[in-house]
Amino acid sequence: MSGYRYGEYRDGPDPLAPPYDVRAALDEMGDAILAGASPLDALRDLLRRGLPGAPGRRGLDELLRQVRERRRELRERGRLDGTLERARALLDKAIGLERAELFPDPSDDARMREAELDALPSDTAEAIRRLSGYDWRSAAARQTFEELRDLLRREVLDAQFRGMRDALANADPQAMERVRQMLSELNEMLDRDARGEHTQADFDRFMEKYGDLFPERPRNLEELVDMLARRAAAARRLLASLTPEQRAELQALMEQTLEQAGIAEQMRGLGERLYARRPDLAWDTPERMTGDRPLGMADATTALQELADLAELETALRQDYPGARLDDIDEAAVRRALGRSAVDDLEVLKRIERELEEQGYLRRRRGKLELTPKAVRRLGETALRRVFSSLDSGRRGDHEQHDAGAAGELTGASRPWRFGDEQPIDVVRTVVNAVRRGGLGPADGTGGRAVRLAVDDFEVAETERRTAAAVCLLVDLSYSMALRGTWAAAKQTALALHTLVTTKFPQDAVQIIGFSNYARVLQPDELAGLDWDMVQGTNLHHALLIAGRHLDRHPDFEPVVLIVTDGEPTAHLMRNGRYWFEWPPSKETLELTLAEVDKMTRRRATLNIFMLAADERLKAFVDEVARRNGGRVFSPSAERLGEYVVSDFLRARTRRR
Repeated sequence: MSGYRYGEYRDGPDPLAPPYDVRAALDEMGDAILAGASPLDALRDLLRRGLPGAPGRRGLDELLRQVRERRRELRERGRLDGTLERARALLDKAIGLERAELFPDPSDDARMREAELDALPSDTAEAIRRLSGYDWRSAAARQTFEELRDLLRREVLDAQFRGMRDALANADPQAMERVRQMLSELNEMLDRDARGEHTQADFDRFMEKYGDLFPERPRNLEELVDMLARRAAAARRLLASLTPEQRAELQALMEQTLEQAGIAEQMRGLGERLYARRPDLAWDTPERMTGDRPLGMADATTALQELADLAELETALRQDYPGARLDDIDEAAVRRALGRSAVDDLEVLKRIERELEEQGYLRRRRGKLELTPKAVRRLGETALRRVFSSLDSGRRGDHEQHDAGAAGELTGASRPWRFGDEQPIDVVRTVVNAVRRGGLGPADGTGGRAVRLAVDDFEVAETERRTAAAVCLLVDLSYSMALRGTWAAAKQTALALHTLVTTKFPQDAVQIIGFSNYARVLQPDELAGLDWDMVQGTNLHHALLIAGRHLDRHPDFEPVVLIVTDGEPTAHLMRNGRYWFEWPPSKETLELTLAEVDKMTRRRATLNIFMLAADERLKAFVDEVARRNGGRVFSPSAERLGEYVVSDFLRARTRRR
């Protein structure tokens, strides 16, 4: 039998890997949202940091760091004047070999040749031009000079067309003639495209003839134009990055080389056409190279082209411009710069962004990213789960409340099932009812008989009736909550309590009330994105008024009132509906607030206050509330606020069952 070998899957993401759980991504976003960030900012922060629970997956910050490291490596690769340095060296070598050949010859012709060599200008391009018609005595010198001209021809053309250096490796006149034909047909194709006459078939025929000169294998004219324009812009940046003397010398060498190759006019025309199509590229922006190794013109152009691509990629990865989206990031550029694995990481990030919207956690409304009610419910469940995980097992009892809901302790009795019942089914009595009714089926091959159940057979186990509660959570929204760093904890606590009541105690009526200069009822969907109010005033008086109306609407419910605040009352509601602020608190503010406390006491509502600051005036006020009402005062840290509030609520519900 043939053997099998197994190894790591390398062709992209692991097809057998479990799909990423977007709920974990939402939980990570939730921490930032509860701290005051917008959903869009929270999503961007998640994408920058990378995905939790996905080892090896890089976020945008890590990809950005690697891009910047790659740019640093490229800048340190070498100098840009390598072609000039090589050309000068070959020229000096050819002249030296010629002088060595002429020196032993005593003839006047030798002296005249030496004088001609002595008169050569220091400018490399001009010296090469003058020597173009020189009749070399030394065969080695002639060969070196031809090597110089071949070097310039290949470097100049490769700077414009990547891969041309290999195509012209041998000094073949037919190869140069083919390049001239390619340039002529390329310019003609661009002109036809400008007139709207170009077709894909024209491009396909062009690539069939000259595709080997374009190793990137563009699929259409637009890709070819983009490829050539980026290369031409990099060559222009190379000239701009040299000193004025080096620039003039290299430019003269390029022009002379193209003239001698008979393609100068065609190359100028191509450059003009490419610039007209892509003026957005950085054509004349200099780039600083810090390396010591001299780079040839083609290699230097390649380095500058890659640096430009990396600069664009860095801008896209930063995602710090209006309307930025991950779809703006060019996957081809990521692959060229960082490899296939980086493309896979980017695709995971894109998938998370898409999945959060497609699975109904995020929505875009009028260009703004918002949380959906489904996302808010998820954040509430997460907040409640974190609260429960922080409770010490056994210290406050079993807080998972497995008997939660309308059902309570079993009484031992049962009754016929009615539509809407939430009590557990009494299985034994249900089956007995079916047997008595004659619901036994025929015997099967094993001797057993099936029981056919009818609706009238079902009975439910009776349970103790639970007392429903009217729950009010009053949350301080004042600016001081943000300053003290307790704002996120307060929101998380509100979400956790609301989730607990609606899921575990559906018979209860819960209301979340926020208060600053005014008080208002907060809907569940706005809790997560709620921000603190940058206004003056802690209007507990107004909040108690609203809470009192909630309790009065449920007179038969047990009242549960919880207050979370970090400051004493400094505002109250006046008769005209406006608020009055004064600090230190006015006598009227304190009297009106305490009057509402007394009304709560007459409603048999115990006020438990969770004090988030150690202010002496606040402590004196809450002590007076506790004295009048009989409620309790807690001083939890922000990290344990949710634990205290939920535990107190559960204690109250357990006591009132």
